[in-house]
Amino acid sequence: MTSNLDQALALLKAGELVGIPTETVYGLAADAAQPLAVAKIFAAKGRPNDHPVIVHIAGKAQLGDWAIDIPDDAWKLADAFWPGPLTLILKKQPHVSYAVTGGQDSVGLRAPKHPLTHELLQRFGGGIAAPSANQFGHVSPTTAQHVRDEFSTESVSLILDGGACDVGVESTIISLIGPQPVLLRPGGVAREAIEAVLGHSVEHVQNASSASIRTSGLLDSHYAPRTTLLTGSQSQMAAAAIARAGQKLAILHTEAALPQDGTAMHILMPDNADEYAQIIYATLRDLDTQGLDAILLVLPPDEPDWLAIHDRLSRAAHQKTRAV
Repeated sequence: MTSNLDQALALLKAGELVGIPTETVYGLAADAAQPLAVAKIFAAKGRPNDHPVIVHIAGKAQLGDWAIDIPDDAWKLADAFWPGPLTLILKKQPHVSYAVTGGQDSVGLRAPKHPLTHELLQRFGGGIAAPSANQFGHVSPTTAQHVRDEFSTESVSLILDGGACDVGVESTIISLIGPQPVLLRPGGVAREAIEAVLGHSVEHVQNASSASIRTSGLLDSHYAPRTTLLTGSQSQMAAAAIARAGQKLAILHTEAALPQDGTAMHILMPDNADEYAQIIYATLRDLDTQGLDAILLVLPPDEPDWLAIHDRLSRAAHQKTRAV
């Protein structure tokens, strides 16, 4: 694996793209200090140029390399959750390229926990821009094979295989630009855990139109399989299955199965939020290869532990709550 890390370091320094594992999802990495390298990420993903990318660093000692006017709350959160699945939005240093920030004066910073990428970052010394390694808007990758399925070897020179991702959904994003911290994207660190560390409540902004800055994961449509995905309650999905009788369907649920028929594939998902998060993207990706007419997903419990999963499913669904 050392030779792979050596190759990854050489490629990154040469301005090429590398697939990297994190505890959340796999990232498509480039040297964040090279605007032309970062531009290759946008070209490979089909990502809008004004959509910022997160810069990954080895730890809190590098915060000042990328951000200015860092508030006490940022240091508290970095102490508590780094390395880990938490991204901090801060005012950027003047040298940080607008190619990274989507033209904004803020930058998203994270120290990933995956040991392979943590070592890569320690040896690299700088910051690595790394949004999820998938075509823009598609289901995020949680294995190296998922990245191979998305990109040719011509666009991504190397993929570091770090196994399946432990968390399985993207990082929590907290903005520390204004007078109070704002939760922009729920993820691997729970809102309640953040509030416990800070000692005060954190507002949750759920859509791009309400946010004062652009950041990953706020678009209404994102994380979507190419197969039509319908989400709703048990009764709504039962009605959808009846309405689509004769079609090739997959039905995902955490409780008792919907009435069986000869064409539906029933998949029992974990009733634990952490375990559900670990496999939901891989499950949707697998179902995308099955030639289905639709995926019907019975939404899991509407409880705090499931906030990040509900966020991803809401954005991934082609039709929500009223599937027919």
